[in-house]
Amino acid sequence: MALKTYGTMAVDWEDRVDFDRLRRERLARIKDGLAKSEMGALLCFDMNNVRYITHTHIGTWAQDKMSRFTLLPQNDEPILWDFGSAAKHHQLHCPWLGERSRAGIPLLRGAMSPEMGRAEDVARKIRVELEMRGLLKEPLGVDIVEPPILFALQREGITVVDGQQLMSDARVIKTQDEITLLNMSASMVDAAYHDLYMAMKPGMRENDAVGLVSKVLYDLGSEYVEAVNAISGERCNPHPHVFSDRILRPGDPVYYDILHSYMGYRTCYYRCFTIGFASRAMIDAYKRCREYLDAAIELVRPGRTTAEIASVWPKAQEFGFPNEEAAFALQYGHGIGLAIWEKPVISRLVSLEHSHEIKPGMVFALETFWPSTDGWSAARIEEEIVVTPTGHEIITRFPAEELLVAGASYVTVNGPLPTEREQNPAPSQHVVDMVEASAKSERVGTSH
Repeated sequence: MALKTYGTMAVDWEDRVDFDRLRRERLARIKDGLAKSEMGALLCFDMNNVRYITHTHIGTWAQDKMSRFTLLPQNDEPILWDFGSAAKHHQLHCPWLGERSRAGIPLLRGAMSPEMGRAEDVARKIRVELEMRGLLKEPLGVDIVEPPILFALQREGITVVDGQQLMSDARVIKTQDEITLLNMSASMVDAAYHDLYMAMKPGMRENDAVGLVSKVLYDLGSEYVEAVNAISGERCNPHPHVFSDRILRPGDPVYYDILHSYMGYRTCYYRCFTIGFASRAMIDAYKRCREYLDAAIELVRPGRTTAEIASVWPKAQEFGFPNEEAAFALQYGHGIGLAIWEKPVISRLVSLEHSHEIKPGMVFALETFWPSTDGWSAARIEEEIVVTPTGHEIITRFPAEELLVAGASYVTVNGPLPTEREQNPAPSQHVVDMVEASAKSERVGTSH
């Protein structure tokens, strides 16, 4: 076990996460990518990219509002525009930014109308910085942008190009501290699954499970529980990707995906269970699902490719879908870091023709799905994997080698009920004999 698991606090008596090193290495990685590109500067509105470059955070409430932006010019330091009070806070408490933390407000994802002039204000701010550095005629890479700001940048004479790929490529290989934070983030989900497993029983609702998991994670230090996909019973197939208030019942299949953030670093971590007992069809589905996942994990090592991994997964038509686009994300792999989905994406939809080499320092999740023959239940499992110089290490540790049964506490006069049985069991031979005898008796009575 090469990767270490630390406590969540900083201490003076143990070398844990080095946040100064994390900041230096992340910024150096994107600076290096920018220096090798055709771009004169990079403008980012995606909050994960803003955090990667500037090492600032104002809470996940801002995640979807496109309310902050940063400019990274060639051979220079990043400039951040943020809510005024947040910008002042960064000046006081983020010495790596100092006066380069400034007040600036864009359109707030359409909340401010274009005629208010915010798009033009953003574009002028960017033009001034580019002119000062002689970069106005160089292409400006942008990750995501609202159309009015894009048009305003163009009216200022700025050539806008795709900057998202540059950011995505820089974030593919994780630093030592990023890997540590991803491992610690996964350890919190280990604990959440344990408490969830102990609590599951008939009568618990999917949303009850979401609440339980969220409390465990926040108590352990999570900064953001993005989602807990709780899927049970007949909702398992097809996969709806959202929890409900459905009540768990004996014999139900149930799978969860827990997505949260610790110091910005995410998890995507499925586990699958049954309640009280499992049918033979569900056991077989889980075994098949696990075999596809294990075959993919076995291929994770430097020098292998995403195409090799995708090729061991079944074709869409083999599990009930007309094509790979219709089955997308069921047999799936994706990088994980400050975002849930990063490079590399691994799927039969794209990877067989557009393959990527697997390299040390990549961290990605592999997830598989298999429907059972009963037509409504299904298995879903996922592991997070760090690519090491010689192979890989799995950082999702809650048991998943075999199908786990939760709440199996029913005892009869003959001992515990078996955990493998059917919801509609076949009658015993004695019952069959009784029914046949009754039918024979009725026939005899009718003949008289």
